[in-house]
Amino acid sequence: MAAMSSLLPETPLAGGLLGRVQYWFACAFAIGWTAVVCGGLFYQFAMGESPCPLCIVQRMFMLLAAMGAAHIVRTALSHGAVTGRDYMMGWGLSLVAVTAGSFASWRQTMLHVLPGDKGYGSELFGLHLYVWAWILFQASVVAVGIVLAFAHATADRAVPAEDPGPHRAVGMAALWFLGLVIAVNLVAVFLEEGFHWFLPDDPTRYRIFYDTGILD
Repeated sequence: MAAMSSLLPETPLAGGLLGRVQYWFACAFAIGWTAVVCGGLFYQFAMGESPCPLCIVQRMFMLLAAMGAAHIVRTALSHGAVTGRDYMMGWGLSLVAVTAGSFASWRQTMLHVLPGDKGYGSELFGLHLYVWAWILFQASVVAVGIVLAFAHATADRAVPAEDPGPHRAVGMAALWFLGLVIAVNLVAVFLEEGFHWFLPDDPTRYRIFYDTGILD
C-alpha cells in the first residue's frame, strides 16, 4: 500500500481513462454553462436587451447545472477521488437542472411559435437565445445521462488532488469562474427587479434605480 501511495504524486490522473474523462467533462460542463450565462449577460448590458422572467429562470437552471458539475470538480480537487455517491449527487443535480431548464426554454419558445410572431430579443445565427437554450438543455440531458451510466465504473478512482498540473488549474478556474458569474447574475437580477416580487413580462428598465429615487 505504501508503494502504491508513493506513486500517486507522479501519476496525478491515476484513475485511468474513465477518471480523466469524468473530471475533464465536469470542468468543461461547468465552464460551458457558465459561459452561456455570460453570453446572456453580454446581451443584457452590452446590447441593452433586458431579460424577461423566463430568461432569468433559464439562467438559474444553467447555473444550477454548472453547480452540479462543480461539486464533482471540487470533490476531486479536495479529496483526490470521487465516490459513486458524489457522482450521483453532482450529475443528478445537473440532470434535474437541465431537464427543468429545457421545459422553461420550451415554454418561452412556444409563446412565440405562431406565424408572424417576431419573438423576444434578437437572434443568433437565425435562432432566438431561448431556442438555443432549449437545444443546449436537450443536448445536456443526453450528455449527463451518458456520464451517469459510467459513474459507477469510475467511482473511487484517483483524480488530481495535490499535483499542480493543468488539471488543477483548470478545475480551480472553473470554480472561481462559476462563483463570479453567480454573483454578477444576482446583482443583475436585483438591479432589474428592485424591491418587487415579480418582473414584468417585458422589462424595459432597471427598477432599483427608480425604487431608490436615483431616477424619476
